[in-house]
Amino acid sequence: MTTDLAKGDTTPAPPADAKPILDVNNLKMYFPVKSSGVVRRTVGHVQAVDGVSFQVPAGSSLGLVGESGCGKSTTGRLVTRLHTPTSGSIEFDGRDIAKTSARGLKPLRRDIQMIFQDPYTSLNPRHTVGSIIGAPLAIHNVVPKNKILPRVQELLEIVGLNPEHYNRYPHEFSGGQRQRIGIARALTLQPKLLVADEPVSALDVSIQAQVINLLQDLQKEFGIAFLFIAHDLAVVRHFCPEVAVMYLGKIVEIADRETLYNRPHHPYTQALLSAVPDIKQAQVGGRRERIRLEGDVPSPINPPSGCRFRTRCPLAREICARVEPPLLQIGKRHKVACHFPGELGNHPDTPITPRLLGVDETGTPDPGAGPVTEISTGSSFSDTWFDLDNKQMGKA
Repeated sequence: MTTDLAKGDTTPAPPADAKPILDVNNLKMYFPVKSSGVVRRTVGHVQAVDGVSFQVPAGSSLGLVGESGCGKSTTGRLVTRLHTPTSGSIEFDGRDIAKTSARGLKPLRRDIQMIFQDPYTSLNPRHTVGSIIGAPLAIHNVVPKNKILPRVQELLEIVGLNPEHYNRYPHEFSGGQRQRIGIARALTLQPKLLVADEPVSALDVSIQAQVINLLQDLQKEFGIAFLFIAHDLAVVRHFCPEVAVMYLGKIVEIADRETLYNRPHHPYTQALLSAVPDIKQAQVGGRRERIRLEGDVPSPINPPSGCRFRTRCPLAREICARVEPPLLQIGKRHKVACHFPGELGNHPDTPITPRLLGVDETGTPDPGAGPVTEISTGSSFSDTWFDLDNKQMGKA
């Protein structure tokens, strides 16, 4: 089922000149795999996140979608520095926090908060709601002790809960109310960035819409930026002006909301969107053709060479196994990592990337052609991009 959000307005796109509050470049997180026995040696690595780059504009939202195990939640935990990244940079408000020490992170906790996926396990059952929400205020000495309770009650009222219930325990609340408590805790220190890790996936459909609309209202009121991680593509479309699609630790497509949902160019994005029920189409009759991917998601311990999606992709050719496609900008706010990008049913017969990468159509290095240096691999969008119609770099 999808969330009914028809009554609410979608979150508007940020201004074109909006500065990013978060700038992530080539972020990687490899978890070591240890052997069994007395001497535990590292025998491999789980490549949970591998070279992810994106930006979140101040006061706006970026959606992060993909299958379970693709690295979405790990990316969120890296941004909040619950994990220390293997490599890459995380610039928050102009400061690289990727390698900041634990002591240096304490003041940062005031500006970056996280809403966890499970409202049942993210709240301590032995603490009252008042102590859960009030703990950040006491730790950071934001307000005097005698002002903590009034602030807690104010926050409970903001998220739509009875302020007199501050002395109750988490088990006395419903799932939707517990998620509201988690949101209140995240808002305690008035953060600039909220990482929302599937904040509505564990809730009933009717409660999902309430929580999403609450987050929208809070964003408008306090100017909070969101990194919004979710499975529900309808929720992401409603909440996020820009959306990034992840597969096996990499971003395969990132674009503004209208472009990604109406004109996706990566075969994985097209398969994801084909699985979403289309209510409008059902009303007029007929059904959108479902794209069924064959095979299982490969192991992140030993991912495929070249393009990671090639083992399940209907377009895969020899070049896909030999050369990893770059995250190529093909529009003003559109990037895709594919050798054969195109709208559904209009993918090119030959790869578009060989001349850009200095290889032939099979992925073999071409001695007579060097790679094009104009390809931007950073997190931002450029004024120049690859025109799929003319097969060359162009300008706005």
